Amino acid sequence: MTGADFLQLDPTGVPAGGLATWLTGALREAVTDGRLAVGARVPASRTLATQLGVSRGVVVEAYQRLTDEGLLSARSGGGTRVSAAPEAVRRLGAATRLPTPDLDLSPGVPDLSAFPRAAWAKASREVLAEIGSADLGYGDPRGVPALREALAVWLGRTRGITVSPDEILVVNGVAQGLVLLARWLEERGRTTIGFEDPGSYGVRVHLQRWGMTTVPVPVDADGLDVAALDALGVDAVAATPAHQFPTGVVLSPQRRRELVEWARAVPHRLVIEDDYDAEHRYDRPPVSAVKVLAPDRVVHLGSVSKTLAPAMRIGWLVAPPGMQEELVEARYWLDLATPALPQVTFARMLTSGAFERHLRLVRLRHRARRDALLEALAEHLPAARVHGVAAGLHVLATLPDGIDDTAVAAAALEAGIAVHPLARHRQVDGPPGLVIGYAATTPDRLREAVRRLAPLIR
Repeated sequence: MTGADFLQLDPTGVPAGGLATWLTGALREAVTDGRLAVGARVPASRTLATQLGVSRGVVVEAYQRLTDEGLLSARSGGGTRVSAAPEAVRRLGAATRLPTPDLDLSPGVPDLSAFPRAAWAKASREVLAEIGSADLGYGDPRGVPALREALAVWLGRTRGITVSPDEILVVNGVAQGLVLLARWLEERGRTTIGFEDPGSYGVRVHLQRWGMTTVPVPVDADGLDVAALDALGVDAVAATPAHQFPTGVVLSPQRRRELVEWARAVPHRLVIEDDYDAEHRYDRPPVSAVKVLAPDRVVHLGSVSKTLAPAMRIGWLVAPPGMQEELVEARYWLDLATPALPQVTFARMLTSGAFERHLRLVRLRHRARRDALLEALAEHLPAARVHGVAAGLHVLATLPDGIDDTAVAAAALEAGIAVHPLARHRQVDGPPGLVIGYAATTPDRLREAVRRLAPLIR
């Protein structure tokens, strides 16, 4: 008996008289836990019997038992397929499944319908016609040279960062950059990091899952409270200076200077700059990256997740010189490199001007959607105070004291509307609020969402 690739089934040690019972149980478990989904085809009885080294009758009997239970069904010419999950599993799934919102105003989601399909296809055709066979190998873990060269120009022109292509590490989005940094810190015994409060729940949990303890640092109208950070005694902090998530505050010039002074006051201090939503601005001028002020103490992270699409999984990391090679090596052993074809296509988008043209178009679209949301909030939720309207893809609507924002968000979801309670992004209790995304929703749908949301806030 040799075992099978199918579900890694191995009958070794099963008594001969119990093979059918064993196989029935193994297949039932695979249906129950989802490894065999409804509609999945199971191997022909003769094929599976040969792989397992058992008689065909064993497999036929197991299939028949599961057919009698309603889990499998045989179709003429269509083989044997999974027809249903066990009733208990279906009931459990129904009980635990969250409602699917028909109005999803979750923050952090761009207008995916605006993805520049024609420009991307054109750039892809061009680079496919030009690249050689060698370009399809594993490549440099830093990223494709053409993209790093284009990013060096882009970061210098739009973020003020002077950087050479060799100093840029292409990663699979900001998320992978955070993984690399968390592992780098942990390897040096530095497992505590300052984190904005309120701050992104997703980023916080990501850091925590990779061994970091996140210590809350207050955020006020000027951004991260550097004096409070200094009092914590940590030697690393993660921040969103260009457009703080979720408040939308820009780190003030004074606070930027204070943050740089904090970073340089003690050796090895590190600022992780997540350049969140820096490209999406409507009513304020651009601000340069903190990396410009302290290139030796700041790691700069960016991506195309909010400008093109999260599915692209293209991001970049610019670290201080002493860290860069260690991060490149860690990246290599993590997953070798980011896929090359999307990199060279995006590089062409950057150098041709197509990416910048796309940004101009989506800014106009996002501005119109933001304006519709603000009008609806003013009409239906006049007691809410709205923050972060000058840039980004979401607003923060703070609510009167005494309102449970978590309960409001839960009631909204039951009513088909997805928003984030501000409490979700806090580690310390604070005033209630709702974080409302607008980029992925049309103006009419935004108005409808706020109209339906308003009666739930009481």
